[in-house]
Amino acid sequence: MAFESLTDRLQQAMSKLRRKGKVTEADVKEMMREIRLALLEADVNLQVVKEFTKNVRERAIGVEVLDSLSPAQQIVKIVDEELTKTLGSETVGIEKSPKIPTIIMMAGLQGAGKTTFAGKLANHLMKTENARPLMIAGDIYRPAAIDQLKVLGQQLNVPVFDMGTDVSPVEIVRQGLAVAQEKKNDYVLIDTAGRLHIDTQLMDELKQIKDLAQPNEILLVVDAMTGQDAVNVAESFNQQLGITGVVITKLDGDTRGGAALSIRQVTGAPIKFTGTGEKLTDLEVFHPDRMSSRILGMGDMLTLIEKAQQDYDEKKAEELAQKMKENSFDFNDFVEQIDQVMGMGPIEDLLKMIPGMSQMPGIENVKVDPKQIARQKAMVYSMTPAERENPDLLNPSRRRRIAAGSGNSVVEVNRMIKQFKESRKMMQQMSKGNMNIPGMDQMFGGGVKGKLGKMAMNRMVKKQKKKKKKRK
Repeated sequence: MAFESLTDRLQQAMSKLRRKGKVTEADVKEMMREIRLALLEADVNLQVVKEFTKNVRERAIGVEVLDSLSPAQQIVKIVDEELTKTLGSETVGIEKSPKIPTIIMMAGLQGAGKTTFAGKLANHLMKTENARPLMIAGDIYRPAAIDQLKVLGQQLNVPVFDMGTDVSPVEIVRQGLAVAQEKKNDYVLIDTAGRLHIDTQLMDELKQIKDLAQPNEILLVVDAMTGQDAVNVAESFNQQLGITGVVITKLDGDTRGGAALSIRQVTGAPIKFTGTGEKLTDLEVFHPDRMSSRILGMGDMLTLIEKAQQDYDEKKAEELAQKMKENSFDFNDFVEQIDQVMGMGPIEDLLKMIPGMSQMPGIENVKVDPKQIARQKAMVYSMTPAERENPDLLNPSRRRRIAAGSGNSVVEVNRMIKQFKESRKMMQQMSKGNMNIPGMDQMFGGGVKGKLGKMAMNRMVKKQKKKKKKRK
């Protein structure tokens, strides 16, 4: 996952301060030296690094910080605030047109993921706004680009307008917009061909499409793995097209992530979305404050809650809560929960969104093998309906049959059943309000059971309720 090495380096730099009761100016300078090195190694733009470290140092060596009761916490807070500012301070959404359709044009280098992003954005708009988008296939140069967009359209049940590869992209966009007006589509997503920012002819083509379509948004799609050159690409596209926002793809890859920290500061264009995988659901609205918390290893509970809300409907959640309370959670529910959680993304990434988890020893080694999950589901599917509903029926002879039927050993079946029972026990404790779960003592400043934890959770729940009311 992007930012992992940066997160580790920043945590190491700040952990030295946390261990000190009194922080001196020399301690701050030493920490800033390590932070500067960490940012440079993560491929953050040099000018951005200079400005960031200068701002943090000036604020951190102030009398009100060094003389405070907890200077280390104050400095971590300053680093978080300055990092959030570098990333853009506020969440910036799609600029909607006062009259339909809202036109969004994608631009960027070849291979950055524009076509995939078009599909992801269409899916996002349909889910969050119940929108009716139309996608226009304007990439006539890349082999199979039009076919790829059509496949995405079929998966999402979204119309795709194309005229093959023998018509100019400008004419395709012209006729596609006419269709959108006729069909009353509220969004038009224009997929354009990838091009180098130094390719004059193709850049002129983009300018013609811009002049014709008058898009509300020109989103530059940038591959996070491009590294430092991503900033140069963004700067050039911005000068020639006037981009309104940036989309950073492949943040789930083995990348240093510095481009994300640099682009906002260098171009002034806000980062609006991040792509975190290949699935059409792997798209996140970019929240600077949450990304800062994630980079600093402080978790991201709001995004975790939102992910859960997307995959759970309220009725099912109520049914599950009741089953947990009554201790009637069975293997059918177990499989359903596995599918729901796996749909939210890799478990190891979800764990790191929980505050405090990234500091837990060995968390970086936590890996969930999809094959192991498949083996557990095979064991459940080898049970009879009665056994799934009543795990207490599983005597030794039944367990041997399940092992044979699922291609596992009896030891593995016993282990899975034991894990299931422990999970059910823990769920029942949580449903009764007992949140004293081993390994969670330090979260939310003294445990989830602590006052601070309850306050934090209440604030998050209230915030989510407000958002829901606004959407309605």
